[in-house]
Amino acid sequence: MNYEAVIGLEIHSELKTNTKIFCGCATSFGAEQNTHVCPVCLGLPGVLPVVNKRVVEFAIKAGLATNCTINNYSKFDRKNYYYPDLPKNFQTSQYDLPIAEHGYVDIEVDGKTKRIRLTRIHMEEDAGKLVHSGTTIKDSATSNVDYNRTGVPLLEIVSEPDMSSAAEARTYMEKVKSILEYIDVSNCRMEQGNLRADLNVSLRPVGTTELGTRTEMKNINSFKALEDAISYEIERQTEVLEDGGHIVQETRTWDPARGITLSMRSKEEAHDYRYMPEPDLPPIVTTPEQIERYRQELPELPDARQARLTGQYGLSAYDAAVITASRQLAEYFDAVIVDGADPKLAANWIMGDLAKNLNAEGKTIEDSPVEAKRLGAMILLISKGTISSKIAKKVFEEMWKSPDDPEKIVKDKGLVQITDTKAIEAIVDAVIAANPKPVADYQGGNKKAIGALVGQVMKQSKGKANPAMVNQLLAARLEQ
Repeated sequence: MNYEAVIGLEIHSELKTNTKIFCGCATSFGAEQNTHVCPVCLGLPGVLPVVNKRVVEFAIKAGLATNCTINNYSKFDRKNYYYPDLPKNFQTSQYDLPIAEHGYVDIEVDGKTKRIRLTRIHMEEDAGKLVHSGTTIKDSATSNVDYNRTGVPLLEIVSEPDMSSAAEARTYMEKVKSILEYIDVSNCRMEQGNLRADLNVSLRPVGTTELGTRTEMKNINSFKALEDAISYEIERQTEVLEDGGHIVQETRTWDPARGITLSMRSKEEAHDYRYMPEPDLPPIVTTPEQIERYRQELPELPDARQARLTGQYGLSAYDAAVITASRQLAEYFDAVIVDGADPKLAANWIMGDLAKNLNAEGKTIEDSPVEAKRLGAMILLISKGTISSKIAKKVFEEMWKSPDDPEKIVKDKGLVQITDTKAIEAIVDAVIAANPKPVADYQGGNKKAIGALVGQVMKQSKGKANPAMVNQLLAARLEQ
């Protein structure tokens, strides 16, 4: 029997506020364990929480950016369960009246566009962090608890089970990450746990609509782990079903060292959490005017920006998708072309030499030694014919090491392109005289032989001859 996967994601994103969701403790990452805590986030007796207004604002903007309906009335609830990283023995979250519902995100995989529906987006507080002595909780002898993360504001973005492959799930999470970065509500640093996902995976016979029994994997915090964990779980469940077994509804953990998922515990249903309205927090009432104001504050989002780059500047869909995947990269591109640099050349340089150098040194676009304005100035020199594309590579190498403007580098290094016809003609004549074989081959009908002659002219001119003029003059001489 053939099976198809049914996949849903619950993405948890920490919001980039200075303080926690219900108290004034700092949210900064990397502090000494259990130092960013207070009676409120530790749930000590006699304390009262107060909602961080910025959290509500960020939640509404995330809802608008993902095409959700923003509820004018929402409330907080207590989600009751016992776990060592939850000092209050309940998590303040949202249940039946979340801040946003019924949105969608469009993704493209293998050239096909697919709409992933969002069930809801809700606000909640993060739990603490278990620090295991081993690689995972399964192979650890001890686990300590760091409560610094307790109370850090979270958005939980819950999808419908609309994905059917690991590639779709990865693309969807990448798209959500991009949107959150564009609207500047989360740092999305997955290595710090800013962005992580719980995965729900089940199988059903192809052609049927009834959902199979699902398993859940929690706190996946890298795109590779997400894709690998889903792929393994699909393979594991397929083997169980084909052997006549039954899938157990449970929570599993991903072991990256072994490349497998491992059973942790049976999975609770929602009613087991004994949700109850949070009595210490008032409901969140949002007016249509406030929602519209937040909508107006949203920046140009990835899909709109991609459409602009293909429509206005003629970039390919692939190039536009790569550049708009990151807000920082998209803004860098816009800054490169603001003074008139050719957009297609700009895209080629950004995705080519710039990306290569950044990757080699482990830098991000924000850390680039070549500022957008300088790269734009260098591209203008290419378009004007001052330097050739080959010379530009040398100029770029100098720009990477030096803060000098490209014009100064070109002047100081004597890299100005030779466009003087007589100067190039002299080199062409010398090359033709010194290379009788490719000349004879060309004149005998092998037009590709001109390439060897072009290479010799460029070598003699130290790369400074205008390539177009070299080709034109060589062809004219050889046709005589």
